[in-house]
Amino acid sequence: MTGRRHLRAYRRRANSLWLVPLFCILAAAVAAALTLALDGIVGYDRLPQGVLGTPSAAQTILSTAASSMLTLTTIVLTVMTLGVQLAMQQFSPRIVRALLDDRRSQLAHGLFAGTFLFCMVAVAKVNDKGSTGHSVPSVTVAFAYLLLLASLVTLVAYVHHAGQSLRVAGLVDLVGDNLQAEIERSFPEQGAAPIEEGAVPAREAGVVVLLDVEGLVELARRSDDCIEMLVMVGDFVPRGAPLLRSRRGRTLDGAAIRRLVLFDNARSHIGDAAYGFRKLVDITERSIASSPHDDPATAVQAVDRLHDAVRQLCFRRLPDAEHHDGGGSLRLVTRELSWDGYVTIAFGEAVVLGASSPLVARRLLAAFDDLVAVAPPERRAPLEEQRRRLIAKVREEDIPLVPDVQGLGSGSDLRGRG
Repeated sequence: MTGRRHLRAYRRRANSLWLVPLFCILAAAVAAALTLALDGIVGYDRLPQGVLGTPSAAQTILSTAASSMLTLTTIVLTVMTLGVQLAMQQFSPRIVRALLDDRRSQLAHGLFAGTFLFCMVAVAKVNDKGSTGHSVPSVTVAFAYLLLLASLVTLVAYVHHAGQSLRVAGLVDLVGDNLQAEIERSFPEQGAAPIEEGAVPAREAGVVVLLDVEGLVELARRSDDCIEMLVMVGDFVPRGAPLLRSRRGRTLDGAAIRRLVLFDNARSHIGDAAYGFRKLVDITERSIASSPHDDPATAVQAVDRLHDAVRQLCFRRLPDAEHHDGGGSLRLVTRELSWDGYVTIAFGEAVVLGASSPLVARRLLAAFDDLVAVAPPERRAPLEEQRRRLIAKVREEDIPLVPDVQGLGSGSDLRGRG
């Protein structure tokens, strides 16, 4: 029974939103008592007015800071509540505990509340009349100013942290990190996944967002080796999975390799053009399939940018997968998306869903007509294939199909057409 009581007490402490802020408030009260006692020992007005300001200025600053901290704490808690509600609606109702258990957020709330309490105590001890022969408790006021500075820095950090936490990647990582901690606590290791000779495993899970190609080529040149990447930019790599390998079976410097492969918790536009296409396709799909109200006009806007991006890509050289050193020796092989891959990402899913919307289907047909007309001959085949898929899908939906840049279906009825 004692063990059960301890376990329940631990769970209550671990899941208490108020516990950390309460400790911070108590710490502020103790700090106020200590600083005032120290002022009584060393005497008031130990610091010049040029540092702390006049008694009237100190009172004004502290009273303003106290009211601002109270308002800030209220606003922060309100915004946090709204963020939790949005996360529950968008992702899962069961994610609320993970958000409320965030210790960094609790410390920020506690610091704001503690600063409010300290400033309230400090402002009451500032004597502007000088009837007692002293006016400003220098240590207490100076410490209050330090708390205000810390609160400002914490506010900026908290805004950044809250914004990152409410992203999709932040919420997934929050739950994933809690799960990983529980796995490490409850399940002892009994070995590791096999890694082939010459391969370098990932130390932590994450998404590959950037490769230092020049650094990898130079590393392979110094060891007279050829490195083959087993993942590409944008891939998620589990913990312990192989990142790359030596084609000659040699042992690679894992620490040096990991410094040249950058991980993050989400994909980035830098070095990953496919991610931009993916986002535009997501907007297209959500606008078509949203419930209860579709938004095909927004989908058309997303297709506009897909059309523009693919049109620009038609006339650009795609990255090479093979990288050589200055002497012409092959040193690095990376995984790169082909032209067919970019066309599939841009239009593969958009055609399937867009065929159900007359507005989007007409805009897609106009995009394909233009792209097929301007693309180099060697790059037309995947575009023509996507156009045939669209026409076949639209016939299944029995939608009159007329190419129209605006998707309105009035392309053949415009006045002034030649």
